[in-house]
Amino acid sequence: MEPQGRQAPDAERSGSGQGGLATLSGPARAVVAIAVAVVMVAVAVHLAMVFLHVAPDNTISKKHDQTIDDYIYPEFEQNWKLFAPNPLQQNVAVHARARVAQEDGSARVTRWVNLSAMDGRAIDGSLAPSHTVQNELRRGWEFFSNWHDSKGKPVGLRGELSERYIKRIVMLRLGHEFDGGTVERIQVRSAITPVAVPDWSDEKQDVKTTYRVQPWWQVTSADLPKGGGK
Repeated sequence: MEPQGRQAPDAERSGSGQGGLATLSGPARAVVAIAVAVVMVAVAVHLAMVFLHVAPDNTISKKHDQTIDDYIYPEFEQNWKLFAPNPLQQNVAVHARARVAQEDGSARVTRWVNLSAMDGRAIDGSLAPSHTVQNELRRGWEFFSNWHDSKGKPVGLRGELSERYIKRIVMLRLGHEFDGGTVERIQVRSAITPVAVPDWSDEKQDVKTTYRVQPWWQVTSADLPKGGGK
């Protein structure tokens, strides 16, 4: 006859498999079931929206294109440049400087400020960085570059719109008062640096940074944060 002390662990092990949902009350199981159903529906909707966004035009996507765009942008935007036949091979940074008026009536030109680096520092170390902080300036400059010629002149209405957009972004970064003076004019430039080739490649690549400087822009009240507030 075995001691009772040897039977207790077996009894505990046989009862341990009765946990999980079986131990919950009826209302608790209903809550879990509803939560699982909601998550499954949300996942299904998300996958459907992303699929319709990236899929070729079809009856559904044409009929609901505005709804799809409202859902996708800006948080779930799809960018396929990494997989394009000619992926991006250069880093583009946007710099800005200002002509500021000082209290004594004189004016001076400030240093160049790396706006792209400012955005980079804003998301450095963040587990959930803002999509706007990551892409507002980058996409704005892409929009600007596509609608300006090599001399920095706007092409059509989109060129003028992109110029106002970039001015607004720059003024939001610099502010009405910058570097000891009141901003009167601003100037932007792009700093383009080719991506260095990997160590194992025999390809030769000049990684010297080149700059494309735009003309000076007059700042108006429409370009200032909150209509001209500091």
